[in-house]
Amino acid sequence: MNPIIETKALTHIYSQGTPFERVALDAVDFSVNPGEFMGIIGHTGSGKSTLIQHLNGLLKPTSGQVMFDGKDIWGDKQFTRQVRFKVGLVFQYPEYQLFEETVFKDISFGPKNMKLEEDEIRRRVLEAADFVELPESVLEMSPFELSGGQKRRVAIAGVIAMEPDIIVLDEPTAMLDPQGRREVVDTVYSLCRAKGMTVVYITHHMDECIDADRLIIMSNGRVMADGKPESIFANEELLRREGLEQPETARLLQDLRAAGLTLKGEPLNVEDCAELIAQTLQSERSQR
Repeated sequence: MNPIIETKALTHIYSQGTPFERVALDAVDFSVNPGEFMGIIGHTGSGKSTLIQHLNGLLKPTSGQVMFDGKDIWGDKQFTRQVRFKVGLVFQYPEYQLFEETVFKDISFGPKNMKLEEDEIRRRVLEAADFVELPESVLEMSPFELSGGQKRRVAIAGVIAMEPDIIVLDEPTAMLDPQGRREVVDTVYSLCRAKGMTVVYITHHMDECIDADRLIIMSNGRVMADGKPESIFANEELLRREGLEQPETARLLQDLRAAGLTLKGEPLNVEDCAELIAQTLQSERSQR
C-alpha cells in the first residue's frame, strides 16, 4: 500500500541564521497509509506540532519534502492550495478557532471557502454535525454557549465538513474533563473506523492512543520509535528515557504480574484488559 502522505528527510529550522536558530525537525522520514489511525506522542518541544503543520503546508520545509499521494505538496501553488483542503488540521484548543455568530456558520466556514453551492454547504454542515453528535437545536446557538467538549466537536465538525482525506489533530482533548475527553476521543476514532478517514493524532494522554493502528514517539525533532501501540508501550526503557508513561492498563497488568498473576498478552484497552484478568483468575481458580 502506498502512503497517502509522507515526509522525506524533512528538516525545519526556526530563526535560521540568527542567534535564536533552533532545529525543530531533523531529517524526519514519516508516512501514513490511507485509512490509518496514527498516534504521535512525545514530550513538549519534541517536534510534534511542527511536524503536523507541514502536512498541509502551513509551514514550508527548510529542506526535504512533504509528499501527498506521491506528489510534492510544494511542487506548484495550485496543488499546495488543494492539499490544504485535503488535509484538515484541528489545532490545540480548537475553540479559539470558533468566531462566528452561530454554530452553523462556524461549521460552514471551510465549505464556503471552497466556494461550494449553498445546498451542498448545508448538506455537509448537517452531516458533520450529526456525525459528531451535535443536535440541530444547537446549530443556531452561539458556539460560546456550549460546553468545552461541545466546542471541540464543533471545531472537528468544521474540518469534517470540508470532507478532507486526512484529519490531523493536535492535542484535541487538552484541558477537558474526563467526560469531554471521552466524547472527543470517541468521535475521532469513529472518523477513522466509520468513515475510513485517515487520522493523525497528537496527544499527551497515553490512554487516548492505545487503539491506534500505529504509534510514533518523537524526541528532539526525530522519530525515535514507530510501531504498534502494544510494542511501544511494552518498551519501558524507551518510555522512561523519553519521559513518557505507560497507559494505566499496561501499568495495572505489570503490577498484577509482579504480584504473581500469570497474564498472557498485552491488551491495552479497558474492556480487553478486564476480560484477560477475569479469564486468568477463573483459570487459576479452576486449577486449584
